[in-house]
Amino acid sequence: MLLDFIIIMCVFTTLLPSTIVGSNSSSSSLMSNIGKKPECQTKCGEIRIPYPFGIGNDTGCSLDNASFYVTCNTSYNPPKLFLGSSNIEIYNISESELRITTGVAMRCYSGNGIVNYDYDWWIRLITFTFSAKNMFTVIGCDDYALITGEEDENFSSGCIGLCSGRVDVLDGRCSGEGCCQTSIRKGLHYYNVTLNSFRNHTDIWSINDCGYAFLGDVSTFKFLGAGDLSTNSGLVKRVRATVQVVIDWVIRRHQTCNEATECKENSQCYDVDGGGYRCRCSQGYEGNPYLDQGCQDINECADPGMYPCYGDCNNTPGGYSCTCQPGSIGNATTLNGCQVVDHAKASKTIFIIAPVLSVFAILSGITGFLFGLRKRKLTKLRERFFEQNGGVLLKQKLNSQGSHHEVMALFSSQQLRKATNNYSQDQIIGRGAYGVVYKGVLSDERVVAIKKSKLVDGAQAEQFINEVLILTQVIHRNVVKLLGCCLEEEVPVLVYEFISNNTLFHHLHHRSGGMSWLSWDNRLRVAVEAAGALAYLHSETIMPIIHRDVKSTNILIDENYTAKISDFGASRLVPLDHDQVTTLIQGRLGYLDPEYFNTSQLTEKSDVYSFGVVLTELITGKKPIGVDRTNTEKNLAAYFVNSIEENRLFEIVEPRLVREGTLEQLQTIGNLIKRCLNSHGRNRPTMKEVAVELEGMRKSPHPWLEQQTCEETRSLVLEVEQPDLYNVPLVSSATNEWETYSGSTDLAYKENKPR
Repeated sequence: MLLDFIIIMCVFTTLLPSTIVGSNSSSSSLMSNIGKKPECQTKCGEIRIPYPFGIGNDTGCSLDNASFYVTCNTSYNPPKLFLGSSNIEIYNISESELRITTGVAMRCYSGNGIVNYDYDWWIRLITFTFSAKNMFTVIGCDDYALITGEEDENFSSGCIGLCSGRVDVLDGRCSGEGCCQTSIRKGLHYYNVTLNSFRNHTDIWSINDCGYAFLGDVSTFKFLGAGDLSTNSGLVKRVRATVQVVIDWVIRRHQTCNEATECKENSQCYDVDGGGYRCRCSQGYEGNPYLDQGCQDINECADPGMYPCYGDCNNTPGGYSCTCQPGSIGNATTLNGCQVVDHAKASKTIFIIAPVLSVFAILSGITGFLFGLRKRKLTKLRERFFEQNGGVLLKQKLNSQGSHHEVMALFSSQQLRKATNNYSQDQIIGRGAYGVVYKGVLSDERVVAIKKSKLVDGAQAEQFINEVLILTQVIHRNVVKLLGCCLEEEVPVLVYEFISNNTLFHHLHHRSGGMSWLSWDNRLRVAVEAAGALAYLHSETIMPIIHRDVKSTNILIDENYTAKISDFGASRLVPLDHDQVTTLIQGRLGYLDPEYFNTSQLTEKSDVYSFGVVLTELITGKKPIGVDRTNTEKNLAAYFVNSIEENRLFEIVEPRLVREGTLEQLQTIGNLIKRCLNSHGRNRPTMKEVAVELEGMRKSPHPWLEQQTCEETRSLVLEVEQPDLYNVPLVSSATNEWETYSGSTDLAYKENKPR
């Protein structure tokens, strides 16, 4: 049975555009002639291969030998088209998309719950991106799967497949039971699929012993219910044969039309959202815009069905003219549109012209009036949004506060639109579950971060205003300052101070992003600053604030490498007479407090758990969820606690920290992290206690130099440092895992072989 599931891995290049479909048979013939280079094959089986795509490497048939060549394998009947020299089959190439085969992650279990087959999947596009038409699908009765993007894309999502018995699906839809689907973010260059199970299928093994996860165009897959859950369903074969992954292609992803040289005569270049550009024939022309003389003038007069003319037709470059025959007037492009001239009526026409001009003048006046009316409507709309979002209540509260509180700025819609160039895509600096963040420059030249929130419930306007007022009173050097808000948009817009030096996540996990400054002392300082800020939010604000989304991406680093806690989109204010708040579960995988997840009871100790994960990142340099790590190591928090309990702390601490910190400091912070990650919130320290202990470690003496004579310690340092002292090859014969990052490779796959 396992032979049905074996997928051959390969590295291959990414491809380019499509045939441009003509409007009639003559234009289709034209395309077949000008969509190729001389002596270059343009079809493989039934698949068109338009330039800049071409068959063969170093044949001159493609735009770029390294990126855009394909192979036509004639050993199949009919022949099949493959990416580069790989075995990844191409289904279709269009003017903006590429459709290829997909890969299926799967995990199978024996009747007693032992994993007998495990297969993960990832794929990286160097040049192009995965289309938002793709959906992430999970199939199984006891399975959950995680799909993550590249680090700088900051994307993760997941799906759960559950069922307690046989599943019958009549309409072929994946509606939740036994099959789960979720969308992905547009513009991803990379995704990694990891599959797991809740109870190793022990409860439902008789009807479903395997779980599956894959990405593909939702329109190419139909769920067959129990037929897809059975042991010998052949699901993997069917998915690989029919489900298509849609790829959005562009030329020169890191360039714009200002630098384009590929668009030939009678064609236009247009920039693509997310980077890169494409070419298209100008209006009135058709053909291949990437080839010399590729875009040819359309003879509209030869196709009256598409370009109707009931008079004299005259073809022109890029268009045509259609006029009534002599002695007639009217619109010659419509049937019976031309009328024979009646000279008696013509004289009367002269007397009509003057009134028409008068009417034109009146209409111009009306247009001006309507323009002014529209402007007044926009003003009233802003006023309605302002009232709907609690603006009147906010003004009343600000007036009642007088000069005893920090003044909160109320920004107008026009101010922020001007600051962000009308919320241009180019100004986006972050996306999250609670809104989009733009970089803006105010009229006084202050640089700010402007967050457009998602839609809020109008009935909660008063609660929103109260929370914003309290957050503006948060004044701490290690907390990003909320400067004010704008309530004149459909959704509230918050304005924060701008922090310029990226996130702690970036500095920890991108070695080119500033790794050199992250010494032990600096990591400890960042930990102290972040812990102090959270302790301030918990115990020193007007009303205690639980952040609820503590993670390294929400710890910003300014130009002086000072840590700043950010993103209060998920924050909850805790009434002084309550120790906990019942909320909908929010947070990120890997950082989420398990007690909060199981009970929905949010407390300050939930932030302590999440901060413990951040501390684990700081001293190990590893990500909270490692999809490329073994099952026991995937969840960093659990793996760290196990390592502490088994006295293996120094095996997972980053080597440079063993050299720079003291053994006592590392052991102390390890024990502190273990307490923060306790599964019971009551057994965790408070954030204030965490901050005090970290500050104590920072002020402790540094006896490392005195310990250097200890041969035992020196051996430990050398042993832990070994990965830094020797080059690790990209290809490992022990694990059969490999990657390619060269500039000439556009696409890479990776698998974990069956165990």
